[in-house]
Order: sequence, then structure tokens, then C-alpha cells
Amino acid sequence: MAETKADGTARKGIVLAGGSGTRLYPITLGLSKQLVPLYDKPMIYYPLSVLMLAGIREIAIITTPEDQDQFRRALGDGGQWGIALTYIVQPAPEGLAQAYLLADDFLAGSPSAMVLGDNIFFGHGLPEMLARADARREGGTVFGYHVADPERYGVVDFDAAGTVRAIVEKPRVPPSSYAVTGLYFLDGTAPERAARITPSARGELEITSLLESYLADGTLDVQRMGRGYAWLDTGTHASLLDAGNFVRTLQERQGLQTGSPDEIAFQKGWIDSAGLRARATKFAKNDYGAYLEALAAGRL
Repeated sequence: MAETKADGTARKGIVLAGGSGTRLYPITLGLSKQLVPLYDKPMIYYPLSVLMLAGIREIAIITTPEDQDQFRRALGDGGQWGIALTYIVQPAPEGLAQAYLLADDFLAGSPSAMVLGDNIFFGHGLPEMLARADARREGGTVFGYHVADPERYGVVDFDAAGTVRAIVEKPRVPPSSYAVTGLYFLDGTAPERAARITPSARGELEITSLLESYLADGTLDVQRMGRGYAWLDTGTHASLLDAGNFVRTLQERQGLQTGSPDEIAFQKGWIDSAGLRARATKFAKNDYGAYLEALAAGRL
């Protein structure tokens, strides 16, 4: 099912969709943050679509024990999109790098691409950018995005020549304005490296510590996302609304969907027109279903 690369291994995907979403209370008291609607689709459709755009068909969804049934109802086994979904429980949130320990058996030595379940990516050339990252079979690739408030993020420290010197977590004085986004392409050594990380002062396995191990080996690549890209997170009520309005504006203006696993699966040939029409019928009472029907009929 997975797209095998020249070296015989297929990159697998991880969507980290754990956590309690306390910053979005009371919205998330009874619903996982990553299943909250982002305009016309569940939030998790958008990061899931990024992995699918990268050609990844074996994907693990990491969730809290309480929320896993919600995700199974929303996403199923992935067969409707020609992909295979595996569900992994995160008993307690102990840092982003913990995901690689939880997914060790699933990855089985394969390279991976992990995306945070509340991160939204958009931009012309995104598939090509993902393909470049996927082509690097050794080491890691992360993406730097210019932000107005870098002190909120892990920040890339560049030297005068533009070479990465360090990644600094939430610095008081940011060394640059480039934040590391929640998308990580790492080789098959990621779980082994994560197992060697010492928990931080807040008791978490920090993703920056994992990335620094690649940096120390000289195998970490940082791709800068230019002005034509959008990277949005949805950690607050205001940013959630902003992201939903962003998607609505794009779709209303272009007449094209954003973050649609159904469309991506069809375009990649993972499902046929009959499969797409079955999905269109499921959503026949809304604009999303009408869009899928038009796509299946060749009208788009």
C-alpha cells in the first residue's frame, strides 16, 4: 500500500493528536481538539492531508485513551481514502518526542513524517517541498516559518552564512524570526534517539532535544517556507477562528477545497471515481458532497 522509495523503504506518517486542549475550554470539554471543526471539516483532515500529499499511505494517529473512539468514528481505518490508519494511545502527554517511542513498533525502522494535529499548512508548491524533504533518506528535515512572535516557539538560530547552529525553545531573546513548524521528516533512527533524551525541567521529552541530536551529527536540514506559504496553529479561540476564516476565504474565492483527503486520494489514484462518488453521497446534503461529486464527474 505504501509508496516504496528507491532504497526499499516507505516513509510512514504520524499525526500527534493527543493532549486535552485546555486552552480551548469549554469547546474541548467533550470533544478532542483535533476533531473541532475548522470551517467545513474536522481539524485533523488538514494535517492528515499534508501526509497524504507527501505520498504517505501508512499513518498512525496518536490520541488520548479517552478520545480514541472519537477518531475511529471520524476517520475509520482509512480505506475510504486508500490509506491504512493505525491508532496508538498516548497515556499521558510527555512531550512531542514521546510520539516516536509510542510509534516505535509501528515505524519498525522506517523513516517518518510527523505532523501535529492542530497545524495547518497551505501554499503553492507544498507538494514539491514535501517531496524534497521525503527524498532525504538520512537525517532530518524541518521547516522554518517567519513569524511576528518567535518567542512563542522553537526558534532556529542561523549563523552569518545561513547555516543552522541551534534550535532554541521559546527564547526570551529570539536569535531569529524563524519558528520551527509542527512538521518533522526524520529517518529511521528517530525512536532510538528519542529514547536517549533526558526529560526537560517540565518533565517532557522535548522535540528540540531530538532535533539537536540530528544537528550535532550534521544531518539536520531546515527548509525556509517563503511568503507564499501559510502556517497556522489553532491553540486559542482567536487563532481557531482565524484559521477557519482563512480556509473559508480560500474556498469561497477559488471554488476549490483545502485540506480534503478525499480529493487528494482521488488525484493520486488511491481511490477511483466510484469510491469518490460514494463519499460524495455520504455528504450529499452539503457543499462538500457537491464538490466531490463535481470532482468525480470531471467538472473541476
